[in-house]
Amino acid sequence: MFQRWLALVIIVLVYIPVAIDATVLHVAAPTLSMTLGASGNELLWIIDIYSLVMAGMVLPMGALGDRIGFKKLLMLGSVLFGLSSLAAAFAPSAAWLIAARATLAIGAAMIIPATLAGIRTLFVEARHRNIALGVWAAVGSGGAAFGPLVGGLLLEHFYWGSVFLINVPIVVVVVALAAHFVPKQQGRPEQTLNISHALMLIVAILLLVYSAKTALKGTLSPAIVTGTLLTGAVMLFIFVRIQLRASQPMIDMRLFCHRIILSGVVMAMTAMIALVGFELLMAQELQFVHGFTPFEAGIFMLPLMVASGFSGPIAGVLVGKLGLRLVAAGGMGLSAVSFIGLSMLDFSTQQWQAWSLMVLLGFSAASALLASTAAIMAAAPKEKAAAAGAIETMSYELGAGLGIAIFGLLLTRSFSASIELPQELSGSLAEKAASSIGEAVKVAQDLSPTLAEATIEAAKAAFITSHSVALGSAGAMLLILATGIWFSLAKVEQR
Repeated sequence: MFQRWLALVIIVLVYIPVAIDATVLHVAAPTLSMTLGASGNELLWIIDIYSLVMAGMVLPMGALGDRIGFKKLLMLGSVLFGLSSLAAAFAPSAAWLIAARATLAIGAAMIIPATLAGIRTLFVEARHRNIALGVWAAVGSGGAAFGPLVGGLLLEHFYWGSVFLINVPIVVVVVALAAHFVPKQQGRPEQTLNISHALMLIVAILLLVYSAKTALKGTLSPAIVTGTLLTGAVMLFIFVRIQLRASQPMIDMRLFCHRIILSGVVMAMTAMIALVGFELLMAQELQFVHGFTPFEAGIFMLPLMVASGFSGPIAGVLVGKLGLRLVAAGGMGLSAVSFIGLSMLDFSTQQWQAWSLMVLLGFSAASALLASTAAIMAAAPKEKAAAAGAIETMSYELGAGLGIAIFGLLLTRSFSASIELPQELSGSLAEKAASSIGEAVKVAQDLSPTLAEATIEAAKAAFITSHSVALGSAGAMLLILATGIWFSLAKVEQR
């Protein structure tokens, strides 16, 4: 018995940095912008490439674990995660860091199914397995929720690469302990991997996200943007056709025909988009506009992290008492109210109001997440529980990646449209300063003191405006979604 719980500690230990890395860079965005010279677009790719690649790779990596055994997968994933962390920590450029983050995501996609398979294998009794899964879920949600605080604490005392270097000693300890204390698992060599299908999905997602970003930014010709969009859409269509015809599909697409499962997927993605996108927006505004340090920004967002990290048990009781429909639609609706309220606040003078609304946002979005999980897992047939769980995982990761992309696009477009730069600033410098607040701060460093101050003030004012537009737009979309979820689940209840 002791060895099983020790093995749980080992496999959960390596899950901590995987969860933290999903959000740890949110407070580091201004630092990366200044240190690596990353543009606003590069900054978005640095942050969201992690979740987007992981969403496509987690399913075939699970199949690889079935083929070689979860212990080998855990150790291989941990080693790759550690080496990628080193590469990211010493990245000399934004492009290098994007590539390192993509490789980190592959290592994380190996670790996640390995930890879950390990729990299923180690704990045969349902009571012990549920306890172990509860520990795993708490580590995952807590790590993601407190990622910005961890990042802020490290950036307060060390250089930006320290947010990746902390992964290395954890990986070394896990690999050493796993080699001796985690039992081996017999693999199934006949298990298919479908790596090509995963790559097709990842490329399709990245092309679609890239086309959306460039279309709103207006940096490429309409023909190139349209070609990229069509290529991504065609690849996604082919992927779906292949999955429908395959005898062992990577994703059981037929599950999406179930109204409750489809509603659960939409809720999971939307809740993650809301939480992750808001954290990124807040981290930039608090540092660029209000002069917070990374650690102070992390502390300011603590109410959101605590509410989202610890609302699970309360939300679980509410689902049991009030029903899935009310909790799901209510969670989306209250998230919308939070966003609309936050869009009207000045964070430097209305801190208590902001913290109250962040608590409401964290609780309501996390409740919607739990409701989505309950919906997906309850509606799926028992023989397709694993496939439903895989879809749920993909929904979470896609939501995290799309949250960065969507909020980033709203901010960029609104910022460029609303900024009023001094007349003395023109040409390429004005164009650069109008692309993002980070670029405006970099441009101001080479200007005269008076012009620099005017440029920074214009950028701050534009960011506050774009923040209101982004949060207000997100709130309106969440209200529409809450209404759709309410009526969609009502039709299910009537059957």
